[in-house]
Amino acid sequence: MSNTSNHKPSISFEFFPAKSEESQNKLREERTKLAAADPTYFSVTYGAGGTTRSHTLETVLETRKVTGINSAPHLSCVGDNREHLGSLLEEYKSHGINKMVALRGDLPSGMGILKGEFAYARDLVAFIREKTGDHFHLAVAAYPEMHPQGVTLDLDFQRFVEKVDAGANSAITQYFYNADAYEHFMDLCAKKNVKIPVVPGIMPITNYSRLARFSQMCGAEIPRWLEKQLMAYGDDTKSIRQLGEEAVTRLVEKLIGLGAPSFHFYTLNQAEPSLAICRNLKLGAFDT
Repeated sequence: MSNTSNHKPSISFEFFPAKSEESQNKLREERTKLAAADPTYFSVTYGAGGTTRSHTLETVLETRKVTGINSAPHLSCVGDNREHLGSLLEEYKSHGINKMVALRGDLPSGMGILKGEFAYARDLVAFIREKTGDHFHLAVAAYPEMHPQGVTLDLDFQRFVEKVDAGANSAITQYFYNADAYEHFMDLCAKKNVKIPVVPGIMPITNYSRLARFSQMCGAEIPRWLEKQLMAYGDDTKSIRQLGEEAVTRLVEKLIGLGAPSFHFYTLNQAEPSLAICRNLKLGAFDT
């Protein structure tokens, strides 16, 4: 398949900080491959409850230094306080970081109710604007298939609008495999006069059991036909990867047709599954 439209979406990649020397070396190898695809930026995740927070900044700074590509830390607020986040924002500013992904974040294990000074991502966005003005480009999360803890689609979308009104510059969606969900979400944006770019988050498929686990946690629907075929392949990793690449390539092609401005790939620190899709559709450096 190829991108025959005049519309050429940009690409970006997400990865998570390594927790060991071995995984750090592997991440560096994968990051080099991703950088060669000419992404507009990288994003680096930030674990709730301090699980990976200490590594996020150093990963962002190393990535920017080594690749020359802008790198954005994730910042989650659940269970945190204004004093700590305020000092973190100042530290990010001092290093010249100008882009951030602002999230509520997952509740740390054992935290059954919301605690801390921030209940929602809109509170974090408003706080960042209060403390730093327009210094940061703020990307927030969007949920075309509804947040897993959402009550109704209407209320869930209102939560998104509140993040935009608080000062978000762009949005990255939770991954999905049904292009209709994105189209419906963009129709809602048009009706509510929400004009920020909404970038589809793309999750390549390489492992069925992991995909099923992630999807159950985040509320992403795996189309029945795709799920049944992936299950039927069992331990046949090659067939799972091939089907996954074909299915996600078709999805991205449909989203290009719907006018998606960019694509943000959830790499899980593996370059090739995302690069294969970019290669198929001549995205990024493959647009030759």
